[in-house]
Amino acid sequence: MMDIPQAIVLGIVQGAAEFLPISSSAHLVLAPWFFGWEDPGLTIDVALHLGTLAALLLFFWRDWLDIIRTGFGGKGTAPRNLLWYIAIASIPGAVVGALLEKAAEGTFRAPLLIAATLTVGGLFLLWADQNKLATRTTETFSVRDALLIGCAQACAIIPGISRSGSTITAARALGFGRDAAARLSFLLAAPITGGAVLFSLRHLSRADITLPFFVGILVSAGIGLLAIRFLLRYVARADYRPFVWYRIALAAVIVLVFF
Repeated sequence: MMDIPQAIVLGIVQGAAEFLPISSSAHLVLAPWFFGWEDPGLTIDVALHLGTLAALLLFFWRDWLDIIRTGFGGKGTAPRNLLWYIAIASIPGAVVGALLEKAAEGTFRAPLLIAATLTVGGLFLLWADQNKLATRTTETFSVRDALLIGCAQACAIIPGISRSGSTITAARALGFGRDAAARLSFLLAAPITGGAVLFSLRHLSRADITLPFFVGILVSAGIGLLAIRFLLRYVARADYRPFVWYRIALAAVIVLVFF
């Protein structure tokens, strides 16, 4: 049974790592492994993702109202087809998540695999971020972009790849500026996170809804809001290299601890 201190620690981990390109799923696997805790289970996982979903909706609520309004033919500043392109981009992740759910809960959680995916994902991010001519904005987001970034997002079912890392990497490789890549990553996170939460809620009972459950939601939401604000401000003036070095350093620590 998850207690309140563990819910706080995991809420901090999820809130920060979900939106920074360092893989929240990897950190949620590694934290219990490092501290010798039992597997926190599905209940806290749902709580933590509810928290980060709340952070996304609170931070971008004006954007979403605008996107939905223009998507259905109303007046607004968002590109008219952006809502439907976001929906298209969510399909690969939903399909892969449904097909590989059991592998994601077992095989994919091996520490050495996580070390490898952290490293490889970081190197791809480093490569994509070197494109100095990448200055596209969200207004140029297309069906092709949606499909390619959506496929990249689907790869994040493997811990260590990072949902935000994979989408930012794909967006940078497709020519989007750093700020636009981060914003697209955050917009794409809402439907895939919301779908995953709804898919998992069916497994919970009333007995699972305890105080640590709500603590996990509140902490991950609060830290998530700070992480979103931080990343958007950071990429306006700097590149993604610090996150790459962090990923590689964490991979090295995993290997050292494992052996």
